[in-house]
Amino acid sequence: MSTRARLLLAVAALLGLVALVSPLWEVRLGAPQYPEGLGLRIYAHTVTGIKEHDLDNINGLNHYIGMQPITPSAIPELVYMPWLIGALVLAGLGVAARGSRRGVLLWLAAFALLGAVGLWDFWRWEYDYGHNLDMEHAIIIVPGMSYQPPIIGSKQLLNFTATAWPGLGAIALGVSFLLAAGVWVGTRRRVEAA
Repeated sequence: MSTRARLLLAVAALLGLVALVSPLWEVRLGAPQYPEGLGLRIYAHTVTGIKEHDLDNINGLNHYIGMQPITPSAIPELVYMPWLIGALVLAGLGVAARGSRRGVLLWLAAFALLGAVGLWDFWRWEYDYGHNLDMEHAIIIVPGMSYQPPIIGSKQLLNFTATAWPGLGAIALGVSFLLAAGVWVGTRRRVEAA
């Protein structure tokens, strides 16, 4: 593998560091009674409101419909996700140092697997959050209604429009994967041409 390919692979691996300090996902809620909107930023290690009191306000609203409060310290994924991302970065740097095409392929496979499991886990968490309601203590009960926000895109939930999009951290991970895949494809063509 050429020095240029190794450097590009190292850059791809280091892009993962952006995911440790930037939001992975953002969920926004818009409604007439909240003209400025409410929102959440989901980081690898925590969940915060977009504005100072958004998380508290969302938890207060969720109480009315029986949703569980969002308590970052109670979400185990927020403990181990930074370690997984850190391990992915270190493994990518190791593969870049070694310059092995097979190593790149294995790293990409691990990257894809972690990404797929992460998205599935996020969807599962949202499903539980939006469907597992405390109907005994809910003040507003709409039979058959669930409140699962979308993974990507918009969805109407009562009078709130919920939108969810990847944040800078997830975009950096996507660019990292594509860059590493490009390195692998580029080196494959050189091997076949030789």
